[in-house]
Amino acid sequence: MNGPALHDRPPASASWRIALPHTTAAVPVARALVRTALAELDHAADSDTAELLTAELVANAVEHTAGNGPIELVVELLPSGCQVEVHDPDPAPPGNLTLPTQGDPDPWQEHGRGLLLIRTLSSSCGHRPTGSGKAVWFRLPVVPAQRRPS
Repeated sequence: MNGPALHDRPPASASWRIALPHTTAAVPVARALVRTALAELDHAADSDTAELLTAELVANAVEHTAGNGPIELVVELLPSGCQVEVHDPDPAPPGNLTLPTQGDPDPWQEHGRGLLLIRTLSSSCGHRPTGSGKAVWFRLPVVPAQRRPS
């Protein structure tokens, strides 16, 4: 990931686009890339939440899409926050990402909470078709200075 040096002022926006393997090994790599992107620019979005939601998007793309082609992580840092997208080759919408929650998740199930986390913790989320499949995304706002961890 290329970006400005740490001593430079953050630009109005910056973005990264990175191909990841279509395997579970992509999940920790994606988390590290988001953490690095936010830290490199001293961005004020919630890094922990960004990492968690990115991991959910990448894990869903790996688990629920066919093929061995890479998935793509796009991180965009804006003055208002950050947007993370995961591109995959499957054009089908991602389950119930934008639908209202139907009751509480079953505490005994190992799956089914990722999209709920994304809907609940992001300021907005959604999906859109791409030329080669779809992009699933979430946005996080800038955390006000008084609420940031020291």
